[in-house]
Amino acid sequence: MLFAMHNYMVLTILPIAVILVAFTIPVSVVAQQSSSLSPQSPYLNTIFKQLENSVVQVTSKIPVNDTIINSQTQNATALGSGFIYDKQGHVITNDHVVGGSKIVDITFVDGNRYTAKVVGTDSYSDLAVVQITGNAATKRLKPLLIGNSSKMEVWDPVIAIGNPFGLSDTMTTGIVSQIGRLLPSSELGFSIPDAIQTDAPINPGNSGGPLLNVQGQVIGINTAGISDSAQGGFSGVGLAISSTTIMRIVPALIEKGYYAHPYIGLTSATLTSDLVETVNGSLPPNFKGVYVDSIKKSSPADKAGIHGSTIDQYSTKHGGDIITAVDGHAVNRSEDLISYIDDHKSAGSSVTFTVYRNGHALNLNTTLAARPAGR
Repeated sequence: MLFAMHNYMVLTILPIAVILVAFTIPVSVVAQQSSSLSPQSPYLNTIFKQLENSVVQVTSKIPVNDTIINSQTQNATALGSGFIYDKQGHVITNDHVVGGSKIVDITFVDGNRYTAKVVGTDSYSDLAVVQITGNAATKRLKPLLIGNSSKMEVWDPVIAIGNPFGLSDTMTTGIVSQIGRLLPSSELGFSIPDAIQTDAPINPGNSGGPLLNVQGQVIGINTAGISDSAQGGFSGVGLAISSTTIMRIVPALIEKGYYAHPYIGLTSATLTSDLVETVNGSLPPNFKGVYVDSIKKSSPADKAGIHGSTIDQYSTKHGGDIITAVDGHAVNRSEDLISYIDDHKSAGSSVTFTVYRNGHALNLNTTLAARPAGR
């Protein structure tokens, strides 16, 4: 099945489902998969004791349409995780954990519970910042250090701390399985770039908790698990938003309450042999690039003159342009295009796309806009 259609790309995942790992009470507790990191590593216990007071449980009330009780909107309790960002009481969690709430509860490992106001959310990156109120709480805060996720490599050991299935203060371990993944969002139509894939168990309730390196630094925020069923359940593939994304977006959420993502206005896919057959004119062997499927009218891509695919009177699809570079940087996959724009550009930035059209390379210039408002 077609899992998600994105304004930057078209992504097909067969036959798995991406499960956002907030936890709605009640749910049955299931066994966790064994760790990939050697339990004989002596520093794990030390890291856990140093960090456990910096990881919190985040509880929010989310509206649920109850068709049994006169179709009225009821409140359900959503439980996730978060971690202390600074001494001013800011806590980072997932946007889907907050779920549109203005106020949430923050619970520490010792059971102390505090009220926190939501100060900023970004549904496109699934990040949210809440702030604990009251001097009694902020005096005891121990912020976590933010590490550099761009230095992580496949097989590096990682640690996750959170509240899977409501089991508070749970630590799991694993490795970095891959970097630079796209985390799809079927609801919003955009993908989150630069996600970290890990085999550390990431289950419902882990959402918003930190993914850490062996120095105890945050290199990601646990967000989703991939399952082969709609019911979820860990299958060895967890996804975390990278710390580079966190550090780009969180300061804006604290200052302004929102983050303006750069917007191109096209759907695309990594070039495949099937897509090559629709391209006008022959391509060199092993030609690489990003296939442009559709263009949003009046978008930056449209103003640049980029061409999308067309359907003729015989229902035959004819391919559009193939983007081969952005600002001179080669793009071989949709991930390359999305990551470059998100990491290096902002709304109002100028950008040059190199496209392949009818056997010729063209440089097309445009100015990026801000994405349409999310939730």
